[in-house]
Amino acid sequence: MAVHAHPDDESSKGAASAARYVSEGAQVMVVTCTGGERGDVLNASVVDEVTRDGIHAVRQREMAQAAALLGVSHAWLGFEDSGLPEEDPDTGITPPLPDGCFAVIDRDEATEPLVRLIREFRPQVLTTYDEHGGYPHPDHIRTHEVSMAAVEAAADATRFPDSGEPWAVSKVYYHMTFHKARVMALHEALEGADMESPYGDWLANWTDRPHDAERLTTLVPCAEWFGVREDALRAHRTQVDPEGPWFRVPLIMQQRVWPTEDFQLATSTVETTLPEDDLFAGLRSESAS
Repeated sequence: MAVHAHPDDESSKGAASAARYVSEGAQVMVVTCTGGERGDVLNASVVDEVTRDGIHAVRQREMAQAAALLGVSHAWLGFEDSGLPEEDPDTGITPPLPDGCFAVIDRDEATEPLVRLIREFRPQVLTTYDEHGGYPHPDHIRTHEVSMAAVEAAADATRFPDSGEPWAVSKVYYHMTFHKARVMALHEALEGADMESPYGDWLANWTDRPHDAERLTTLVPCAEWFGVREDALRAHRTQVDPEGPWFRVPLIMQQRVWPTEDFQLATSTVETTLPEDDLFAGLRSESAS
């Protein structure tokens, strides 16, 4: 089970590894906490469709297409996108988050629907974001909080007793997709091939977080599914420019330079040896999935 904040997050974080596990016969469910209603439309070609149908409906269709491409099942938690308030440059004041949005509602209210899904789907492995949210979007941070609270509560028969029979998730992982070593490797490969790199400004303004490199515990080989990952991301037309710089990094270069998707093992109830190359390490003898 992969728990994400917005539609499109599942395609930019962990999509190739999800597609790989689906191809091996695993059941994979993507859970999207919000509808992405406050996301900007970043692709001019979709503006008319959004104007006609509304961004919520368009992003639902995009998510359905991406899920089909990845071969995963999908569930919405149904919460409202919190948006990403920007500081007013004149006053230095950041406006408050909207009432009723995912990041500000009661923690139990946000947690119970995910507890119900965990108990229904009964995943061995759950992936989510770290305590920083991967980046400091309020919905990403709340996704971390709710994921961890739901994993704990789902195993406890006294918590949310009307939300299904208890289920203990064996392993929880944090996505570590955009770490410096990977970004630097791709940037240097592009420059070495005399190609424009979209990573230069990002690296120039990079702020290191202590021990980030040490957090990489699990590198899952999945280069064969990078093309599926790109197709799934392109399905989110409101959020990506298919002609933009991120799609100009040749697929064969991505596969050669960094052929894995990367995670941090956060919790485990089974014995495993680090580093790992498999999210199901320690579980394979119990289940082929």
